[in-house]
Amino acid sequence: MKFKKFCLLAFGLLLAQFSKAQEGLPIYSDYLTDNYYLIHPSMAGVANCAKIRLTARKQWFGQTNSPALQTMSINSRIGESPSAVGAIVYNDKNGYHSQTGAYLTYAHHLMFSRNEIDLNMLSFGLSAGAIQYKLDETTFLNEGFDPLISGIEQSATNFNIDFGFSYHFINFYAHATVKNVLNNDGINSNANGIFRYDNLRTLLFSAGNVFTKFGSEWSYEPSIMFLYRDGTKESSIDVNAKVYKDMDFGKLWGGISYRRSLDGAEFANGTGVSSQNLQYFTPFLGMDYKNFVFAYTYSYQANSVVFNNGGFHQLTLGYNFNCRKKKYDCACPAIN
Repeated sequence: MKFKKFCLLAFGLLLAQFSKAQEGLPIYSDYLTDNYYLIHPSMAGVANCAKIRLTARKQWFGQTNSPALQTMSINSRIGESPSAVGAIVYNDKNGYHSQTGAYLTYAHHLMFSRNEIDLNMLSFGLSAGAIQYKLDETTFLNEGFDPLISGIEQSATNFNIDFGFSYHFINFYAHATVKNVLNNDGINSNANGIFRYDNLRTLLFSAGNVFTKFGSEWSYEPSIMFLYRDGTKESSIDVNAKVYKDMDFGKLWGGISYRRSLDGAEFANGTGVSSQNLQYFTPFLGMDYKNFVFAYTYSYQANSVVFNNGGFHQLTLGYNFNCRKKKYDCACPAIN
């Protein structure tokens, strides 16, 4: 009986991961490794330099078909204009399900201050993308017939848009984004219309501030991110702490992020029913070496019941180019 409950629990966890993989580019903690553009389109071209970022994430080493994600992004100002463009491509694989997507972004930045000494800027961004979903059912049926299983590799493609804005005032910043604005009729449903899930809207809000003393090599950045999924009414919050140290070659930085779901999930524990909230601890470490960026992120799920005790590893590689000579006069690492 206990084994049966464990199987049902494991199956539920897999379904939860499956549903998360259906909503476009997954939202992890990679935005903290100088990559806010991945989740906020208004951050395209906001920096002093054009940016290329590559990420590779792997979960549960040793598990067959465990989740893996690769992303590549680029964003830049258009010359000296207030407009910017960007692009994101990614590949996300999770068991028998996989998705490949590409986004193009246009952003516009409005300066309210007379010059860059007192940074006061409002930014808007719009991303449009296409995502191809695949579900490999070729190994689902060993014998017999199931009307819910086609036995082939199913695929579907949808189009959606993300919209958001960012506000920077000296060392303070705030971002708000609505991802997957459009409803996609029929996406994520089988031939019988079961498991229909066409509302993929996700709302994101981020805010933070960088604290430093004049002439100091150290700076500190506390921040938060709030996430709300409209279709499932789920929400979570990230509480982040980041520290920077200026070096002769560039900058060293690191920190930790704590993510907690605000919605509990019930499960059978053998003697009754318990509840737990999803929790992640994510330490990260990075380095800016001249125009290059290197970072490592490790996520640990701190729950009593998990699919696997292994952590989630991620590497980030970046390169900055076409940098403007004059930087903003602020302690704002995401911009300078």
